[in-house]
Amino acid sequence: MRATGVPKSHLLTVIVILALVAVTAMAGADKPKSPDQEKKCVRTTDASLYVGSETCKTSAQNLSYSKAAAPMPAASQEKAKTPLPKEPDGDYVGSETCITCHDDQNRRFKSTVMGKVMLGNPHTPEEARGCEACHGPGRTHVEAGGAKDTIPIRFGKDSKNSVAEQNSVCMDCHARGTHMFWKGSPHESRGIACVDCHQVKQGVHVSVSSDARYSAPLSDNQGVKLKQPELCLQCHQMRRAQLQRSSHMPYREGKVTCTSCHNPHGSPNPKQLIQSSTNENCLSCHTERRGPFLWEHPPVLENCANCHEPHGSNNPQLLKVRMPRVCDDCHDSSRHPTQAQPLSSIKNFNRGCTNCHSHIHGSNHPSGSAFLR
Repeated sequence: MRATGVPKSHLLTVIVILALVAVTAMAGADKPKSPDQEKKCVRTTDASLYVGSETCKTSAQNLSYSKAAAPMPAASQEKAKTPLPKEPDGDYVGSETCITCHDDQNRRFKSTVMGKVMLGNPHTPEEARGCEACHGPGRTHVEAGGAKDTIPIRFGKDSKNSVAEQNSVCMDCHARGTHMFWKGSPHESRGIACVDCHQVKQGVHVSVSSDARYSAPLSDNQGVKLKQPELCLQCHQMRRAQLQRSSHMPYREGKVTCTSCHNPHGSPNPKQLIQSSTNENCLSCHTERRGPFLWEHPPVLENCANCHEPHGSNNPQLLKVRMPRVCDDCHDSSRHPTQAQPLSSIKNFNRGCTNCHSHIHGSNHPSGSAFLR
């Protein structure tokens, strides 16, 4: 018999399910709650404890105003307004006293970047001392009537101060950035003084020539005594000879300089390189060689200097050895014979491996495993 067209078996199933749900709910209600759950569920019903959103906003605004109006700590105020010495202090006589005799040097110095900072916009009390920031207190020098030997710190070859003492004055300010690795660098360990390369107050007179009319600086104040690479080549004579070779980096043409690859003030990288490796240095300009390639050439990945002499060579493409000898250094006779052959031999077609293996630095062609394409 069907009351509503629904089978009795279905009604029994529904009744059983409802009974199980009721039992589960009763069991959950009887289970004791943990203190954390009770704390989360407790919510006060006392209306007098609620203050409303407007009161919260007002309190937050008052708090922000009080923070803005709060006086800065004494240490912060002292740091923000550091007193700069403008008048003579103790053994310091002030730059104005120095200028009475050294007016010509002051004229050149105040036109330099360092002079504009120290004389016009000093950042520290030491910088505000001007001349005496580098040369030390000048009272003894003034009282002695200007004797050269009474200057506490002098720079140059005729100075009584050691190279370390002279450099320490420069490093008081120039100890960060590109100068961070000066301590222990090759130049520092060999006793090179900053003033061997740099100058502060010496004028540079550019010769009147066609080059000078277009490339000369706008003033006679320069930070280095000579232009690159001539400045570096005074000591690095071997590099001077290499730059005179037929295949060379464009130093003589003025396209690159020594500091395009090297940091003369020290570097954590080999050979004082700017980049972390020789390859990174070369690939910063030769970006077409960077890759990655589908077919890589292992010597290229390892070091560009395996095949090339970066400063200059008498062989094409700055190669250390002419083709095909440069390839024969690594490749054995399993494919092409690599024993010594006349350059006109058919085994050395057109006197170069790259006539066939043209993509020798790497290939992206699916069939380029031999760098033929």
